[in-house]
Amino acid sequence: MTAHLAELLAEARIVPVLTVPDPRTAAPLARALAAGGARCAEVTFRTPDAEQVVKAMAAEGGLAVGAGTVLTAEQAERAVAAGARFIVSPGLDDEVVAKCRELAVPVVPGVASATELMRALRAGLDTVKLFPAEPLGGRAMLRALAAPFPGVRFMPTGGIDAAALPGYLAEPSVLAVGGSWMATAALLASGDYEEIRRLTAEAVERSAP
Repeated sequence: MTAHLAELLAEARIVPVLTVPDPRTAAPLARALAAGGARCAEVTFRTPDAEQVVKAMAAEGGLAVGAGTVLTAEQAERAVAAGARFIVSPGLDDEVVAKCRELAVPVVPGVASATELMRALRAGLDTVKLFPAEPLGGRAMLRALAAPFPGVRFMPTGGIDAAALPGYLAEPSVLAVGGSWMATAALLASGDYEEIRRLTAEAVERSAP
């Protein structure tokens, strides 16, 4: 990970994780998140139009937009071409890591075990996503992994809600927390950008040191 992204995540503290089916909602969504105080966002590559969503959100200029759920090197290449400033994957894939290195874009791979974390360290990575954080055991699992790897920083994601956010951020090993509660499918479907802004502002307030 580049120092710039590490600093951005450390300052942002929260990363809204977004699954956006309709690219027409991308621009107002980006504005709502930025108005709520978000510094960055992760657009998952779970929809056919994810590239268009990344491009539209990046064009708004208020957020550092990354791409998540990146499963292949080809997806990573497409995401970066669309304007993604960082790549997040649910697992550790050597080809995705290599492609990101080739493209000079930071990558945050997912890990769920000490073995995967050791593979990430061998690949030269010191920031990983604990995923899925809550099903794996939450903060207890995070502490268990962090103890033998004091130089690693985590971005736990998966099942975390607003109530759990402060607890995760209190962990010394946590750089930032990813969560989807700020912009749910229901809120996007209804176009309730004011509620997205409010939930984002609430999360930003909860994440303040």
